[in-house]
Amino acid sequence: MEDKVKISEIFTSIQGEGLYIGVNQLFIRFASCNLNCAYCDTDFKTNAKEYTISELIKIINQTENIHSVSLTGGEPLLNAGFLVQLLPLTDKKIYLETNGTLFENLNKIIDFVDIIATDIKLPSATRMSDMFNHHQKFIKCAVEHKKEIFLKVVFDENITNEEIENIITLAKPYNLAVVLQPKMVKNKLLLNEETINKVYNKLISQYNKVRLIPQVHKFLNVR
Repeated sequence: MEDKVKISEIFTSIQGEGLYIGVNQLFIRFASCNLNCAYCDTDFKTNAKEYTISELIKIINQTENIHSVSLTGGEPLLNAGFLVQLLPLTDKKIYLETNGTLFENLNKIIDFVDIIATDIKLPSATRMSDMFNHHQKFIKCAVEHKKEIFLKVVFDENITNEEIENIITLAKPYNLAVVLQPKMVKNKLLLNEETINKVYNKLISQYNKVRLIPQVHKFLNVR
């Protein structure tokens, strides 16, 4: 009997976050997560459906005119055992959207991943404990395997100087791009222009490989 995995939705749309904004992707949203971020606005549990490897790979390989397949969630790496069977069956480019904490699971599938969009979880925004050590091990694993990786940081007005220093500590040794993403609710920014610019300027004055990019798909009213 084939392994199954719970998927909340599968759809084609443009990527709305990070360095690959505007490219067409097949999104596969996994219906589980190991974290509970305060700002999470994704319903990845309602109406989740089970898919076998055969069912999912058929959808992937029959989808045309896409830049890549986005594995998102939830947290896709919770399903590393399933993915290590699935991903070798396609030649589509694989774009992993992850919270960057499950470094051991990343190591299991990293040979089959092309681009890694890694969320850096700030305690001030997530209202959870510090994930810095997990992020450090995760990034090291990706870099050692020579994978393309960039960091995405959701922030609000509570971001601290220590958190800014931690972001630089994670990115600078490997010259990684950092995407600052102001916290949003639906298509509304929660921060004013002054606060956003203040955070951006603090970071870019110490590390110049930084971009300020909100969730563009929300402004365009697409998924």
